[in-house]
Amino acid sequence: MRIARFTTGEDPMYGIVQEKDGRDMVYGITGDPLYTEIRPTGTIVPLEDVRLLAPVIPRSKVVCVGRNYAAHAAELGNELPEQALFFLKPNTAVIGPEDPIVLPSYSTEVSLEAELAVVMKSMAKDLEPEQVPAAILGYTCANDLTARDAQRSESQWFRAKAFDTSCPLGPWIETDLDPAALAVSSWVDDEVAQDGTTADMARPVAELIAEISRVVTLLPGDVILTGTPAGVRAVAEGSRVDVSIEGIGTLSNPVVRR
Repeated sequence: MRIARFTTGEDPMYGIVQEKDGRDMVYGITGDPLYTEIRPTGTIVPLEDVRLLAPVIPRSKVVCVGRNYAAHAAELGNELPEQALFFLKPNTAVIGPEDPIVLPSYSTEVSLEAELAVVMKSMAKDLEPEQVPAAILGYTCANDLTARDAQRSESQWFRAKAFDTSCPLGPWIETDLDPAALAVSSWVDDEVAQDGTTADMARPVAELIAEISRVVTLLPGDVILTGTPAGVRAVAEGSRVDVSIEGIGTLSNPVVRR
């Protein structure tokens, strides 16, 4: 099931994206699927007639995992960490499909990072890996934009990772997906940058979330970014960035500087 958050020019609402007669349609549902039973509203709109929004605005946090692919760690001159490397993005970093990525004024080297994102369904603390699937609502595409020059200059990654618009999510949440071996790719202006697979994760999804839950309590709507494959590259003002994940779809955003 594909759960989207969208607007037709009025208040945002949620819907289920389904194909009908060869055309993707959005079927409106009541309330928020994280907290209420999914019930149709009767609203049915062609997908091309809606504006997709970030499928979730995290209630408390986006937890990110650094250096979870050996080839990506190596391309930046790093080794895989002995224990998982975690950092946070605020919910003000989150934007949706087609929203502009705004390059921060203090950086001249902002890189894309295509990542599988996990959306939590229920409160989770001290989980074992086998308990993790029951706590997940679904998966979406993410772009962990990184001010690489700021990252190199500081031991803390707040300036590098937390700036506004640094966490595009979308186009929707796919609830029926096995995250074990999904193709993950990115493009800049139709030129391939990354071409990897989640099978190359050093720590798979269930292991990561179990470990995160031993550090912090995860809440419904929290988002986990699971790391990026090799091929990261800088993006420039005026370019377009696409992130695609097998079984989910493609997340596209223009890049601007203000």
